[in-house]
Amino acid sequence: MTGSVLPTGRMPLLAGSLLAALGIALGAFGAHGLRNLLGPTELGWWQTAVQYQMWNAVGLLGLGAAGVSRSALPTGLLVTGTLVFAGTLYLMALSGLRWLGMITPIGGGLMIAGWLLVAWRVWRA
Repeated sequence: MTGSVLPTGRMPLLAGSLLAALGIALGAFGAHGLRNLLGPTELGWWQTAVQYQMWNAVGLLGLGAAGVSRSALPTGLLVTGTLVFAGTLYLMALSGLRWLGMITPIGGGLMIAGWLLVAWRVWRA
């Protein structure tokens, strides 16, 4: 690898690995550190965030392993969408700021767009 920028095929692997590691840590923190501090609704938000983060992490790892993503755009959409979606849910659970829930669907839309772009590129290949 030359330079400071990862080759495109490695970006999904790096992003997926980092999201998975963080998802495992946050899942464990939620299950053990927060279960007595948060109510059922807040724990549900936390669990939803972990679940979507992990699904997208696994998907990114699959894309990278299969060499499907030859462009940074799908990876960028998936990572940004995951961070916005899960991030707002994590923040809502910890802070109780329900207005963050208005931002959460933006992350969901970015994730959907990322996966549709992957499907489109596979279809055209």
